Amino acid sequence: MKKILVTGAAGQIGSELVQKLRRTYGEANVLATDIREPVEGIGDGPFEQVDVTDADRLHEVAKEFQADSLMHLAALLSAKAEVVPKFAWDLNMGGLVNALEVAHELDLKLFTPSSIGAFGPTTPQDHTPQDTIQRPTTMYGVNKVAGELLCDYYHQRFGVDTRGVRFPGLISYVTPPGGGTTDYAVEIYYEAIKKKSYTSYIGKGTKMDMMYMPDALDAIVQLMEADPAKLIHRNAFNISAFSAAPEDFARSIQNHIPEFEMKYEVDPVRQKIADSWPNSIDSSAAQQEWGFHVDYDLDKMTKDMLEKVKQK
Repeated sequence: MKKILVTGAAGQIGSELVQKLRRTYGEANVLATDIREPVEGIGDGPFEQVDVTDADRLHEVAKEFQADSLMHLAALLSAKAEVVPKFAWDLNMGGLVNALEVAHELDLKLFTPSSIGAFGPTTPQDHTPQDTIQRPTTMYGVNKVAGELLCDYYHQRFGVDTRGVRFPGLISYVTPPGGGTTDYAVEIYYEAIKKKSYTSYIGKGTKMDMMYMPDALDAIVQLMEADPAKLIHRNAFNISAFSAAPEDFARSIQNHIPEFEMKYEVDPVRQKIADSWPNSIDSSAAQQEWGFHVDYDLDKMTKDMLEKVKQK
């Protein structure tokens, strides 16, 4: 990668990814785009306002920048997508098709993330395999499965160098969460510092895969720099750092804040989504094909999160 265009750059992943890419590849070589005006952290380098549902605009900006890689992150997340499913389809799928067309027309390498939301209640719940049943029951999940298939199609039919991962819940102290089912795993650290307690909208015992943002950003770069000849799956690699339930976060926080209390007021909508996702997934294909690895487990992440949130 030498000239990288990022869509959805003001989002939870995009805002941090842009900064990492600029440190790695040079500020002038990373163009941040978003439908919103530039936010703190991404407005210091090249920025263009782009609506990814406007195919002509996306093509124009990518061509003018002379991009060789496109990281397509613009999307509506799981909980929000259930509120406005038609809009979620139009944004998530329309934007992805436009990104794939631009990658095809301009011969760009393309990254787009899938999610553990691509799985459903009939998927094996423990150590979920790389290749398995995918029958999600949410609009977000349907979008992700369709996106995985579209990326495979554009690679097989047109030779587009498409790559992607299935992200678990992502945890970060930098950018506020944006409407995902796993957002409690970010909110809990802020409430632990401010109130020494947290009321979880996800029920006790509900395990989901999680990952600290620094590991997620490293994974994107690792995959995009990987030898394409070694990529058997290419798109939608399972990746995860650890599997945890709300009470696991509470125990980890109590190692640093003994008086911390966890309470529960379950949100039926987000709980139903969480119940349809795996308890834990198998990341061995990513490890074997491009060397995926992580640096943070739950306790190491908790220590860093609490330190960084206190500083904020």
